[in-house]
Amino acid sequence: QVASFPEGRLRSTSRGADQHSNQFCMIENKMTKEKTQRKHFLETLSVLHWVLTFLFFGLTCSILMVYLMFTSLWPLSALYFVWLVLDWDTPERGGRKIHIVRNWKTWDHFRDYFPVKLVKTAELNPNKNYVLGCHPHGIMSCGAFSAFSTKSCGFAELFPGLRCRLAILAGLFRIPLMREYIMGAGLLPVSKASLEHLLSKSGKGNAVVIVVGGAAESLASSPGVNTVVVRNRKGFVRLALQYGADLVPVYSFGENDLFQQVTFSEGSFGRKLQDLIKKIMGFSPCVFVGEHFLIMPYRHPVTIVVGNPIAVPLRITPTEEEVDHYHGLYMEGLSNLFQEQKVSCGLSESHRLEII
Repeated sequence: QVASFPEGRLRSTSRGADQHSNQFCMIENKMTKEKTQRKHFLETLSVLHWVLTFLFFGLTCSILMVYLMFTSLWPLSALYFVWLVLDWDTPERGGRKIHIVRNWKTWDHFRDYFPVKLVKTAELNPNKNYVLGCHPHGIMSCGAFSAFSTKSCGFAELFPGLRCRLAILAGLFRIPLMREYIMGAGLLPVSKASLEHLLSKSGKGNAVVIVVGGAAESLASSPGVNTVVVRNRKGFVRLALQYGADLVPVYSFGENDLFQQVTFSEGSFGRKLQDLIKKIMGFSPCVFVGEHFLIMPYRHPVTIVVGNPIAVPLRITPTEEEVDHYHGLYMEGLSNLFQEQKVSCGLSESHRLEII
């Protein structure tokens, strides 16, 4: 099944139906050509808002709060910092999502810009919990945000009974004002305390989405490249075992094609600087270009495919052998998902998934 909602409509198709898929692409291309100038402008504006938020909002909020401390409005800043201390642990206790933010019309325009589609290949039981590993990270994880942190791609319709939460860099929830905004969008920190809360104190029907490759995977992002960083990342598998949450591989076809990245070779000054910042800050600054002002992503389709769940038993103290076993099953499931879906998602048979 596929959920895409161009112009607000839900579409579905059966897996492997090539003829129907081709018809869908023809219709979608026709709709893209027939977009009004106003619709095109709104899509561009919504994505520009997202890009500027991603790049500058955190820094802007921090500067603003410090600046206010030296003006006549300093009580506002002081009161907020008191609130920040009192509310410090909220992100790791399920956050404070605001349905109005998740339902903003701007996210529909954001989805249609590329467009982003969400594809279902198997049923997920709402009476269980799941850990979804999403790959690749890309530069900004535009597809993952659209599909799992907003309601624009129809996750709730495709997987009724499941509550989906996207986990991102924990440090972002320490930035004043920005933390309120991203919590409102339903985002949560990818910290141990946050993930454990979702899988142990929020009942069943939770789907926690983790972009496993993180900053290291973003450095491998480049058009035509299908490289994921997961071979030595086993923490999410251990977490799934500790809480008996099934593992689900997810692949975001087209995510790496949204920007051109300037890549630095291993050992170069640029790469050493990126690695140093990643070690200190938890993220790597990527040098990239897109279209329009060089910061806008290319209008390239992004198809996010949710694969088959991998049954995981409850092991409060899993052994290394158990972690390795289910980690191996996960990598195998991810590889199979890529091989089975690549052609229908616009890649050729010659494309291969590289797991590092």
